[in-house]
Amino acid sequence: MMHSMLKVSANHRFLVRADGAPFFWLADTAWLLLYRLDRGEADRYLTARAAQGFTVIQVMGIVEFDELRMPNAYGEQQFLDRDPLRPNEKFYAHVDWIIRRAGEVGITVALLPTWGDKVGPVLWGKGPVIFDARTARAYGRWLGARYAAAPNLLWVLGGDRPPVQEDAPGGAKDFRPVWREMAAGLQEGDGGAHLMTYHPMGGSSTSAKLHAEPWLDFNMIQSGHGARNPANWAQVAHDYGLEPPKPTLDGEADYEDHPVNWNQDNGWFDDLDVRRTAYWALFAGAFGHTYGSTPTFLFQKPGLEIPQFGGRRTWEEALALPGANQLRHARALLESRPFLTRVPDQSVIAGEAGAGPNRMQATRNDDGAYAFVYLASGAPVAVNLDRLSGTIVTAWWFDPRTGHATRIGEFPRAGTREFSPPMRGPGIDWVLVLDDAAHAFPPPGVSAPAP
Repeated sequence: MMHSMLKVSANHRFLVRADGAPFFWLADTAWLLLYRLDRGEADRYLTARAAQGFTVIQVMGIVEFDELRMPNAYGEQQFLDRDPLRPNEKFYAHVDWIIRRAGEVGITVALLPTWGDKVGPVLWGKGPVIFDARTARAYGRWLGARYAAAPNLLWVLGGDRPPVQEDAPGGAKDFRPVWREMAAGLQEGDGGAHLMTYHPMGGSSTSAKLHAEPWLDFNMIQSGHGARNPANWAQVAHDYGLEPPKPTLDGEADYEDHPVNWNQDNGWFDDLDVRRTAYWALFAGAFGHTYGSTPTFLFQKPGLEIPQFGGRRTWEEALALPGANQLRHARALLESRPFLTRVPDQSVIAGEAGAGPNRMQATRNDDGAYAFVYLASGAPVAVNLDRLSGTIVTAWWFDPRTGHATRIGEFPRAGTREFSPPMRGPGIDWVLVLDDAAHAFPPPGVSAPAP
């Protein structure tokens, strides 16, 4: 199932396929895929993620680690003599295969032409800085031309680095001219066929320094791994409110099985952390979400560990982590209702929305045909039913852990009503679904039959 080229929706809030069909971005951070896995392993990985409902993988084109010396699974280094203008054909033949195979199972590759330390600032990692304006444009042009016809591809510049380093010795240092040249080279090479964004540092968004860049098709946030319950909903809401409007999403949230703030004494992010950041961001206006797990982004296996990240299992064991299997339910929920007309709307909630682990986040259709409220701690919620359309509201509980929907009943669309989840306790979150009964939507998470 090869994907068609993606584009920004007419309302500038979502991504759609070439024919206008909605595209739900459910990504996995597969950063080291091009280096660590042979074709048999890569096929197992891609097939598994496709079966779990993932539609995108985010992949490092030039890896952060090992100073350009890391070979792929077949012993091939990326460049000859570490020269970015002398690509190794044998290395890129493997990249070709992975992109093609990903398309066959229905996955788009979000390819970072380089990790950010190769442009600067290095900050951490190995470097070296190998790109200036000239080499960035030439490399971008070559890469863009090679994959110009790939239908399941988009470009992600950056790579965990700020486009402007405010605290550089001697004053702020602006790396945007180099990134602009790389973007221009990619567009020259592929004729502008593929969408483009930028992967920022933890706690930041591309919108801070890049929102007005003409090559930036959508904003990306990295809420990161520094603490539990980050207010990524506020980051998404900020980007959603910018002009001109551009789609936005959290492109790197808390990784499942990652030490909180890189310290194992703080505990490990788990499936509840994964669900919270996903639903908060989606209901705040994000067009999709990116998952990650530490063992999988490293493709960790015996003899190929990177100890500072503290992964506790192999990548194949990590494929079955609970959070990786649960985000398909978020996709199913949003795809079971009109997709391209969904807007964030906290006024659905009557009273305070809360903060931290108690945050409630609401979204609805722009005409009130439905509304969703995410209850991160499973507390009761009072809602303003007049934010919906029609005369009768059908209410449901949707379980984000299992994807199971339970019908609550029908109620007059008037005033405020409180709903209490069927079960409460540690790790028990819920989504309240409210439908205009006249639309006769299927149960939440169940796709409506094709017209």
